[in-house]
Amino acid sequence: MKKILILSGLLVGVTLTSCKDDFLTIVPETELSSVVFFTKEADFQQAVNAAYVPLRTLVNDRMWLLGEMHSDNTYYSRNPLFGATEQQEDIADFAVPTANGVTSNTHVLNAYRQEYLIIARVNQILSQIDKVEFNADSKNNIKGQALFLRAQAYFTLIQLFEKVPMHLTPATGRADAAQPLAEREAVFAQIIKDTQEAIPLLPLKSKQEAGRVTSGAAQTLLGNVYIVQKKWAEAETLLKAVVNSNEYALIPNYADAFSGNAANKNNSESVFEVQFLEGAAGLNGNFIYQMLPRPISPTEIAPITGTSNPQPLDGEGNNTPTPDIIAAYEDGDEREDASIGYVTLSGSARLNKVYPYIKKLAKTHSLNNNHGTNWHIYRYSEVLLFLAEALNEQGKNGEAEGYLNQVRNRANLGNFAGGDLKEAIFRERRVELAFENKRWFDLVRTGRAIETITAYGNRIKANPQAYYYPEGTAPRGNAFNNISIYYGLPADEAALTPNF
Repeated sequence: MKKILILSGLLVGVTLTSCKDDFLTIVPETELSSVVFFTKEADFQQAVNAAYVPLRTLVNDRMWLLGEMHSDNTYYSRNPLFGATEQQEDIADFAVPTANGVTSNTHVLNAYRQEYLIIARVNQILSQIDKVEFNADSKNNIKGQALFLRAQAYFTLIQLFEKVPMHLTPATGRADAAQPLAEREAVFAQIIKDTQEAIPLLPLKSKQEAGRVTSGAAQTLLGNVYIVQKKWAEAETLLKAVVNSNEYALIPNYADAFSGNAANKNNSESVFEVQFLEGAAGLNGNFIYQMLPRPISPTEIAPITGTSNPQPLDGEGNNTPTPDIIAAYEDGDEREDASIGYVTLSGSARLNKVYPYIKKLAKTHSLNNNHGTNWHIYRYSEVLLFLAEALNEQGKNGEAEGYLNQVRNRANLGNFAGGDLKEAIFRERRVELAFENKRWFDLVRTGRAIETITAYGNRIKANPQAYYYPEGTAPRGNAFNNISIYYGLPADEAALTPNF
């Protein structure tokens, strides 16, 4: 059995310094710099482990806010006894305050900084790895992982923001740290370059240590990039390579596709997932606690989490499935029951005290507010749906239907029955990938974001009680007044640079 990779939480002690590769350059022996740190394979292994670490913070605390609750799939659960949690509400309500292209929203800031932390750590690795001699296969593997992580970070950034600075080498001073905003085309070109270079360097899933990125993960990422760019033929080639590798397969029962607290991680359907470990080592997640409706008592939370010491949760709930996503499931779709559960909150101020919650991520565990459930970045079912989309856009409808039907049949649904295949694939993505931070990006890339969210906001304002508002309360006056396809850049970062 392969050892599951557990990512270290330690920051590699590399300062933002550099030196020319000649003997006249003297590095202070008391200062840990990239020059003196990177001397052997183990140093690069430690560094690439550290480059994965921000992914845990991103998926645990940020991306479900920016990519799922910032859509019509989930909403926040209003608790007037607590008062506003304005930063989260602004994201859910499409009311993020933005002026001159920047915002003070703390979740936007923290996501931005975590992505650039990945990039900074990768840049240190790539700047030094070719200068140190060690096993070629190991070097290629580390280099491929680093390139993938940088590409994935920039891909997330360019989907969140219209333009971003592009750093490809370690900063050596304040002037280097304040890069101008790069054009989107240049950022996409670098993402493609990094991923194309990573693919042949990375091993197949069956040859890679569990939890690390693989050639299939890199092909899927690049296929995703080409889908966003509407380069359908290029996407088809990459995604078929993933399918034809025979490294992945749909798990027969949809509910089993998601990792448990300690088991079923990195399974046959997993293309890439972020690793968590329950316990006191700082490698755990707690995202399901952040997503539960509130106020919830220990008696009400215990059946969901399975902990022996459940604690009450007050405040406002986040990422509560909307009536819209619940209605999106077809009759007989097994994914609905696997994905969405219901809990009655005795302390709720609503007349209807029944709330939905994200069941497919709520795996039982031992420690209160501490679990080891992994988070998927890509699953094989998404590869099949991406491939169906790429084929359909090229007029290869029969072949596209075959891949769509694989996903439908696993959910106990019949084959596509005719009609608009493009819309069928889009609808299938919504329910198959619900709560996996895909919905907002799908709305944006297909040009549906403004129309869809405008209609969604109107439904909430017309019937707030259906969207978990207690009787007598309604959305704030600024709700849905700033529907934009991009977030503003972080104001705190803008204060550090003249470039935005």
